[in-house]
Amino acid sequence: MVVPRKCQPNLFHVCLLLCATGAVLGEFQLEPLNLTVLQGSDARFNATVKGTWNFITWTVGGLLVLNFNINGDMTSSSEQFSARFCSRDTSCVEFTIHNVARSEDASLVICSVLGPYGSKTAQLFVQESGTVNIKGENVTVVQQGQQVELQCVTSAWFPIPTVRWTQNGQAVSSSLQNTTSMADGDTFNSSSILKFQADRNTTVECQATVSSLTSPQFSSVFLVVVPSPPDWTVLIAVVVSIGGLALLVLLILGIIFCYKRSKEKPSNYQDEMSRRVRIHSQISGGNAAEQRQGRENAGYVPEATTSLPPSTLSDSVFSQENGFKVSEVADDVNTNQARNGYSGAHITVGESGVRKHRHVTIV
Repeated sequence: MVVPRKCQPNLFHVCLLLCATGAVLGEFQLEPLNLTVLQGSDARFNATVKGTWNFITWTVGGLLVLNFNINGDMTSSSEQFSARFCSRDTSCVEFTIHNVARSEDASLVICSVLGPYGSKTAQLFVQESGTVNIKGENVTVVQQGQQVELQCVTSAWFPIPTVRWTQNGQAVSSSLQNTTSMADGDTFNSSSILKFQADRNTTVECQATVSSLTSPQFSSVFLVVVPSPPDWTVLIAVVVSIGGLALLVLLILGIIFCYKRSKEKPSNYQDEMSRRVRIHSQISGGNAAEQRQGRENAGYVPEATTSLPPSTLSDSVFSQENGFKVSEVADDVNTNQARNGYSGAHITVGESGVRKHRHVTIV
């Protein structure tokens, strides 16, 4: 049975009057007095009455939303609200708010038992679960020993969610993460940055939760760690150092070698000049010996050959003129003698005989 909204204030006043005028001899319990649920879920309250009762009323956010009697009959202002007996025992009534929405007006829930029992108030807290996302790819390849930085973003949460990180199911130290939050309307957004050094393949999860969640929401990435390439910096530095040292040594050796060559050059020049003078002296000595030994005089004619007729000596170096015989040295002999520094030799033959003159000049 649904009560028209215009009748709700009168019914509320009647209930308050009955509760106020009843003797407070009986008692009842309302559980829980503080309830936190997730938006969109159901909120349940139990009222347990010790004694005889006839009517129970429920008020949410200052509005009477449901009446329930001992016979199990229910009068509700909306399908969002319902009530039933907890069990076959009629002393316990369960009140349910379906599809709870977050509203400040709906934070107070009042249960009133008609008669000498009075009323009790419970506090309802509604939370919102937003989204969780790790920026980047689901699979990330990094080098071993590389510093990894991951960012997790949560959106549309109420209240501010608790954000934490895990690696291979193990919680990460809070010192490795930095989380900040800011309001966005009536919800909150958060950003959490995790920094760590990659040493092996690992699954990293970012989890966000509020107290009403039975399990946290999460986003994950898988890190593939590959061996880092060799660091050639040290090797290059060593090679450059050794190469520079070797060049320096070669430069010093070159300077020393050039210096020694410059010192040895005058002596080598003197040796060369001495060698040339010695060779020239040997050649000159040979010529002098040859000159001292003399050469065959091709113009020499023995005395026995003076009686030969002129025609026989025509091809030689002799000629006959005016009764005299003159013997002349052949041109080639004269040429050789002139070249070797000899003066000419002339032989004159007269009627009285042959008179020989030999003149030798040695230079």
